[in-house]
Amino acid sequence: MGLTRSARRPLQMILCNRLTTYASKRSFISQYTDTKSLLFSPNHGNPKSVFGLSSRLFNSLAPAATEQMNLIKQLRERTSAPIKDVKSALVACNWDIEAAQTDLRKRGKVLASNKSSRTAAEGLLALAQNEDKAALIELNCETDFVARNEIFQHLALSLAKQALLVGNTSPQVSGVYPFGPEYLEDLKLNLEHPKISGETTVQNAITDVAAMMGENVKLRRGLVMSTSSHGVISTYLHTSPQSGLGRIAGIVSIEVEDGSSQLEAIQRVGSELAMHVVATRPLFLTKELVSSDALENEREILKSQAESTGKSQMTVEKMVEGRLRKYYEEVVLMEQKFLLNDSLNIKTYLSNLSKEVGSPVKIGTFLRIEVGEGIQKLQASTADEPEEQAA
Repeated sequence: MGLTRSARRPLQMILCNRLTTYASKRSFISQYTDTKSLLFSPNHGNPKSVFGLSSRLFNSLAPAATEQMNLIKQLRERTSAPIKDVKSALVACNWDIEAAQTDLRKRGKVLASNKSSRTAAEGLLALAQNEDKAALIELNCETDFVARNEIFQHLALSLAKQALLVGNTSPQVSGVYPFGPEYLEDLKLNLEHPKISGETTVQNAITDVAAMMGENVKLRRGLVMSTSSHGVISTYLHTSPQSGLGRIAGIVSIEVEDGSSQLEAIQRVGSELAMHVVATRPLFLTKELVSSDALENEREILKSQAESTGKSQMTVEKMVEGRLRKYYEEVVLMEQKFLLNDSLNIKTYLSNLSKEVGSPVKIGTFLRIEVGEGIQKLQASTADEPEEQAA
């Protein structure tokens, strides 16, 4: 009898365990049946409850944490989008990386469009040139951080090469030809960067990069400079992160009468003069080219300063003429002291070069361009949004 009682306990435990397992299975089957009827019944009840159930079902199908991290990393490398946006797109697309990439691109274009009114005063100048032409473009963004991005830099260089390619189809005429963004935006552009490649239009490429960077990105302006068959175009880029890019550009075309002259010496001098232009900021090539408005304005300022000394009118006139000579030395390239040898002005320096190469040498034209010049920005550090760009 004692043995029978002692044997009952393990038997009851086994029976209890089996009943519990059976009840759990019945519960799961019932739950699945209820879920199925809710999802597929045409007269289901509360849509919120159905959404909650379906969400739980889909979440149970999500990949493991390690695989999720790998997908996030892959999509981040493909698009350079913020991690938060990458993860959000993957979750919304049920962790389908191709669909998530498409979703990110669509979202980015909308955001880029919304940000197109924000001031973009940072960025880079990109330069492309051949023997007789140079093309320069200014590509703007909102922050210096984006200007240092390799994708942004690749786009800038590609735009400069495209501008030079278009410029090469025009007749060989010496001079400077500025253009606006509309000159390039509908042209085909072939990008060759791992994260942004293939053929597209210039405008679409800019929009795609703006979407990736999360900032307003815009092609502001550009120019093509050409010289005569006996001329040389020399360039210098200041604050250059890589070849062909910089924040300030100096471009000088030097013309020589004899095409067989020593081009190596002319090219060396041209590079020095391009650097000189960046450093000294000349406004005019010769005194004769100083505009009458600029001259009269400067004369009035100098006269007012001289009259404040209380000296006679004759003395005042002499003071004004003396200070005007100083003004010419500041703003006229040919009158400036040469940056690398201040015992000479540029006019004398070119005269010496003419003797060296055995043929008259002159500067055809020059340009100095800086990123963001002419764009108004709020000075207050507390401002949330910058001012509109100046026209």
